[in-house]
Amino acid sequence: MTKPVSRSIRSLSRSGNFGFVAAVLAVYVSATLGLSYNWPTFTWVKATVLIAASALYLAVGVLGFNYCKRTGSSSSAAAYFAIQLGLAAIITYYASGSLTWLMMLPLVSQGVVLLPGRWVLALCATTLAILLTPIGLRAGLTVATVLGFIYLAGLVFVAVFTHIAVSERRARAEVERLATELVEANGKLREYAAQVEELATAKERNRLAREIHDSLGHYLTVINVQIEAARAVIVSDHARALDVLGKAQSLTREGLVEVRRSVAALHALPTEGRTLPEAVGALLDECRAAGILAEIEVAGLPRQVAPQAELTFYRAAQEGLTNVRKHARASRADVTLDYSNDRLVRLIVKDDGVGAGNSQGGFGLLGVRERAHLLGGEMRVSSAAGRGFTLEVELPV
Repeated sequence: MTKPVSRSIRSLSRSGNFGFVAAVLAVYVSATLGLSYNWPTFTWVKATVLIAASALYLAVGVLGFNYCKRTGSSSSAAAYFAIQLGLAAIITYYASGSLTWLMMLPLVSQGVVLLPGRWVLALCATTLAILLTPIGLRAGLTVATVLGFIYLAGLVFVAVFTHIAVSERRARAEVERLATELVEANGKLREYAAQVEELATAKERNRLAREIHDSLGHYLTVINVQIEAARAVIVSDHARALDVLGKAQSLTREGLVEVRRSVAALHALPTEGRTLPEAVGALLDECRAAGILAEIEVAGLPRQVAPQAELTFYRAAQEGLTNVRKHARASRADVTLDYSNDRLVRLIVKDDGVGAGNSQGGFGLLGVRERAHLLGGEMRVSSAAGRGFTLEVELPV
């Protein structure tokens, strides 16, 4: 039995009606005690009217207020306060206890919650008139005026305090709503980030697939042609057959190097643990090992860029220098990393080889172009027969 009672008390307190009930009960006790000496005749009639009005005032105050707050209807709020003010006038007239005015304070507090500002002022004025009229009739205008200032101060205090409490509660509810929306937005952002990561992974796999097809497929095709040529002359020209097989073996080693490079790219970023100029310098070492003079120039102050941008620059340098070794027949290759512009970084790979009439390139350059466009950058190539080849990649940072 104790638990249901305690739950009812907590529910009453949370709904904001606990003070209302306490004030009405205090007024009832005060008024009942005053009946015995202020109304010597027909006391039972006055007591019956006071009890009925107080009970109705209490019931309407609890149930009606919750209904109006739940529906938010202006007409319901107007009817509610009209009924309560009428009941309050009856109770104030018949009750003579000093605590009678307390029952009006919760009504003003409820008005702050349910009514616009100008109607709250009207409610306070009506409440003050209901409180002072019986006093003026019984004790005179002077007493009513003095008590009027006291009651007015109490009503203003309750209205202001309730307004502050309601504003704080609404602000807290708004903060909680915004926090909930922020959590939901963060969840969606994580989902989008995961989708972007999956998309980037898929694009990288597609690029690697194109590179493997372009490089390994080329090597296997040429090796097959060399073996066929060796088979054709192995009987008639043994020395030439050995020379052709030697070239096929050399191409096989180069193909294995390309396969290992592609497999390594699947496991870790080539720029991990070193700066971009250092990673590009390692690519230049491969050119030097092939007998090509290769140099790097860094313009401006090197700075950290996004990992995807670093990877795009590295792949572009790798593709450009691979083309230099495979196709350009060049004696020199120069790489420039330009950090002089605060808004972008530029990579330039230039050789003095035979050049190309078709500057669009194969799958490798197509992959570099796609990478640059995904990051909002550009890739440009320029070449002419006998005038070398230049690859330029520009990315915003």
